[in-house]
Amino acid sequence: MNEMCRRVLMTISGVIIVGISVGIFSFSQMGLDPFMVFAHGTWMLTPLDFGTYYVILSAVMLVVIFFVNKHKIGLGTLINLFLIGYVTEFSEWVMNRLIPDPGFATRFVLLIVAIVIMCFASALYFTADMGVSTYDAIAITISERKPKWKFKYIRITTDLICVLIGWSLGATVGIGTIVTAFFMGPLISFFNKTVAEPMRYGKNGKPVI
Repeated sequence: MNEMCRRVLMTISGVIIVGISVGIFSFSQMGLDPFMVFAHGTWMLTPLDFGTYYVILSAVMLVVIFFVNKHKIGLGTLINLFLIGYVTEFSEWVMNRLIPDPGFATRFVLLIVAIVIMCFASALYFTADMGVSTYDAIAITISERKPKWKFKYIRITTDLICVLIGWSLGATVGIGTIVTAFFMGPLISFFNKTVAEPMRYGKNGKPVI
């Protein structure tokens, strides 16, 4: 399989698996991910319904990324915008059918599983370098332009900023929010180095993040 085919496969499978993991995350009912906390908090300042507001927020961020680092807009971005919501909804629907009344322990285990899967899948499509979600592009762009700043710490910082802004505006913060904010960046970096880069470049893969 040539490199382009590997990149396309990594992008499509990575984004779809992220959607599945977000559905499991939501099913655990242990809080929103950091960016969604930010989105909900800022949404409370508007008279719009959340769906409309989220589309506008995503569009604004897309325009910003286009002018700041348009290289990060591509296949992965389009799948994130138009497909991932349906994958997430389907994933949560399946979980509700499989486990109709989960207890706390089950929900906590599912939360951890969802975060690990999400980080693994994110590393795949980040490394494929065929476009990322508008929020993911922020930390990646900063890490590329400031090589001395490690991606995992930049991601922790942007996640915590989102959580603090959203929480200060009244959005709900749960266990899942905190775990994601502190561990998603380091886990993505781990899977990037151990799985995604070798998959794209071979054993001597060059670092991307």
